[in-house]
Amino acid sequence: MTSGVEGPDAVDLMTPSSTEEKKQVVGRQIWRVVPYAKNYPGRVMSGILCNALARVFDLMPFVAIGYSIDYFTNETMSGPEFLQDFVIALPGAIEVGYGFLIFLGFFFLAFFQGLSEYSWQTLGYKIQHDLRMDATRSLVAMESTYYDMRQTGQIMSVLSSDVNQLEDVVADSSTSIIRIVVTFLTAFVILVIMSWELAAVLFGPLILIVPLVYWFSTRVQRKYRKQRESTGDITAVLENLISGISVVQAYNAQDWEAERVNRESSAYRNQAIGASQDRNRFVPMIYAIAGIAFGLLVSVGGSLAASGEISTGQLVTFLLISTRMTMPLFIFGILINQLQRGEASARRVFAVVDLTPEIYDREDAIELNEDISSVEFKDVYFTYPNTTLPVLRGISFKAVDGDFLGIMGHTGAGKTTILKLLMRYYTVDSGAVLINNQPIEAYTLESVRDKIGFVSQEPFLFYGTVKENVIYNQNSTDDELKTALELAGAWEFIEELEDGLQTMVGDRGAKLSGGQRARVSLARALLKQPSLLILDEASSALDAETERRIQENLIASGKDRATIAVAHRLSTIRNADEIISMVDGVIVERGMHDDLVNANGVYASQWTIQTGDLAGL
Repeated sequence: MTSGVEGPDAVDLMTPSSTEEKKQVVGRQIWRVVPYAKNYPGRVMSGILCNALARVFDLMPFVAIGYSIDYFTNETMSGPEFLQDFVIALPGAIEVGYGFLIFLGFFFLAFFQGLSEYSWQTLGYKIQHDLRMDATRSLVAMESTYYDMRQTGQIMSVLSSDVNQLEDVVADSSTSIIRIVVTFLTAFVILVIMSWELAAVLFGPLILIVPLVYWFSTRVQRKYRKQRESTGDITAVLENLISGISVVQAYNAQDWEAERVNRESSAYRNQAIGASQDRNRFVPMIYAIAGIAFGLLVSVGGSLAASGEISTGQLVTFLLISTRMTMPLFIFGILINQLQRGEASARRVFAVVDLTPEIYDREDAIELNEDISSVEFKDVYFTYPNTTLPVLRGISFKAVDGDFLGIMGHTGAGKTTILKLLMRYYTVDSGAVLINNQPIEAYTLESVRDKIGFVSQEPFLFYGTVKENVIYNQNSTDDELKTALELAGAWEFIEELEDGLQTMVGDRGAKLSGGQRARVSLARALLKQPSLLILDEASSALDAETERRIQENLIASGKDRATIAVAHRLSTIRNADEIISMVDGVIVERGMHDDLVNANGVYASQWTIQTGDLAGL
């Protein structure tokens, strides 16, 4: 990994402000798709060559029609030498010769157009996959705090709709660009050879399209960007609505939530309508310019044909080719529109691809190959980003293998923050976190986390089966799986499930109770056979009897494992070798349960409240 340079400010790149906007025809970010195409040179070359050949054969029938008109009206041979040789070799086949040439044009047009579209479409799908994977790798490498200030729906919008938009750019816009360029160049060469005067009449007015394109692209770019942002906002609101549907219904907030969706959807609608208005001014202007060019062509061409400067067949060829160029002109309007949409998506996609974490491996970081035998905090101070008050102030403690360290304190005392520093979700302001007497930064992130079993305060289960959630990203035997489930107190209830380990847990484990989710999450951590077990209110959803059995299991199996547990419910840490009592980020007392109860301090006060012995208060 490399040093992080964006961190929390990366959201500004994902949804750039209007002050960042620059006037540009098709933007800058969209061209960053090109290096992805270079990974598939065969498909790129096939797409370009086949599309170019399709365009040439697309115009060939019109040339043949012009030659045939001259022949049938003047009874003289005209056309390419190979066609004349064909006709001479087969007397009586003059009519067939021209018809065959037209047939060949349509046949090879269909053949090469099919190959071209297949090449570009499959290239688009491959680039879409690569972009999504690069964006995903950037996101999963970010520290968890990156997501604290961002809506899941916005991120999902980037990975789905924005990446899909870029696939459309590759599959459709690329072939449209080639179609326009080759059609115009081929037509230009053919027409100049026939009559440079008529070529000038036809292509002269088309130069006016250039300033028109510049006007359209600079005007509509901001609206398309806002439209893409609104798409993410809608997704975010809907994701929150669906995830919290039970709360919505409990508070009768259906209408209120519908109004939230209405606001975001209205914003999207207004931006889309604004962009559509500009687009529908742009396309008619292109047709107006084309109409001028084609009108002049008919007038001037008819005059030249009447004076004998060009033949009737050449005039017909001019008219047919000019008519054929109407489609590329229409495609050109769509192309600019599509490229501007792609630019808006490219900004958001590459803002994610460019993310770099603020917590990363040092260049000299080494693998932690041995078990964690000791964990130590030395005078640690820490302040959360964008805040001023320290959360931890001079925290010091040590736990070695076999130790059970309990941490208690009121909400906001800094208990969970200690665990986050151990997981390296943050780095300390001052002091040191030591693993095996070495700074935690001396080891790679992956190797440290590989030695830790972590159970969060809100156990998260992925959509899937119970078994899939327990063995998540791990290799295990059936015996190891059963042992972990038994230690976590989960095997008993799993046996009672209709499908056992194959039971689907639902979205985020919704089909299981809070206590069941906690036990499955604990089993997942124990299956790693970690040398350090971190529990953040892991038993808060358990009943007292289940908690007692699990504690006995953990103590019996954890003689070579250090355990650090944060708890509000003091029965969870009653049997700890040492208990740390915290107030406002400071350790105010420490010791074993009996010693702390007798000390009549913060711990004793909480113990008395929780056990119901209020006589002494």
